Amino acid sequence: MEIGIDSFAAVNNRNHLSNEKANVQAINDLLERIVFSEKSGLDIFGIGEHYREEFLDSAPSVILAAAASKTKKIRLTSAVTVLGAADPVRVFQNFSTLDIISNGRAEIIAGRGSFSEAFPLFGIDFNDYDDIFEEKLNLLLNIRDNETVNWSGRFRPKLENQKIYPRSVQKKLPIWLGVGGTPQSFIRAGKLGLPLMIAIIGGEVRRFEPFVDLYRKAYLSSGHDIESMKVGIHCLGYIANSKEEAIKDFYPGYKEVFNRIGKERGWPPVTSDRFKEQISSKGALIVGDPDEAIEKINDHSKSLGGISRLTFQMNVAALSHKKLLNSIDLIGNKIKPFFK
Repeated sequence: MEIGIDSFAAVNNRNHLSNEKANVQAINDLLERIVFSEKSGLDIFGIGEHYREEFLDSAPSVILAAAASKTKKIRLTSAVTVLGAADPVRVFQNFSTLDIISNGRAEIIAGRGSFSEAFPLFGIDFNDYDDIFEEKLNLLLNIRDNETVNWSGRFRPKLENQKIYPRSVQKKLPIWLGVGGTPQSFIRAGKLGLPLMIAIIGGEVRRFEPFVDLYRKAYLSSGHDIESMKVGIHCLGYIANSKEEAIKDFYPGYKEVFNRIGKERGWPPVTSDRFKEQISSKGALIVGDPDEAIEKINDHSKSLGGISRLTFQMNVAALSHKKLLNSIDLIGNKIKPFFK
């Protein structure tokens, strides 16, 4: 099983710097964490894509390219590329360029995104959300698989005998499909033969079991190579030397962030009891010491019939750079060796 980290390049201005200095510090700290993740033995680092003041990841391929220049082995991916608001030609070109810079370590996780700011920003009609995503995903795969592209659709000018460059170092640039909780998305990934990345931000992991079954059935019935069928999960989490320390560090920031986002989305306020449910043996959050995390990762994997990748998302709790580095160290040196 691959183990990695996802980040939204969050700004955590604890030192009350100017916005410009805080942004510079946040990116420098993020790059240091990516380098440290590689040194700690982790397999992959992902950068999200958002269009909000508190996140600096609106251009993830640029951040990943900076990381590529400082690393040698760790794989670098989007987490996720908001494909509905992007031009698939530019997405492929950005990540094929990243693949060249990194000497074949780039990946794309294509998804819809969990926030909606990108759509009005780029003039996308939200009513066409599903159709736009499907069309753009098909075009991205066409570009990935063919140097010369002939294509036409509803939402983008057609391409006639267009050669798309540069080509990636990897013969087939890995493209995963990032999904939430709609069964149609799981079936789409299976029919297209794409590896599946499930964003799980709460609840119980086992609730996704029937959806993963749909994915596997669609994948196999479509005749794809079973060796390439992969299921990954993206989980909120944080590892410390003890469970008590992990909760003390993680809960205050988690509560603040989710209450703020919850006001936008109509979610109920975070409570201590609800949080305890989320970090219990059945809950999705992986917050605790390394031994507890190993047990929970195994349980998550069993719930879904086996997983190929798990990434920790720790940006949701306003944790300091020092604490994030310590958590990465524990994940790489205490948890990762168990899953070789």
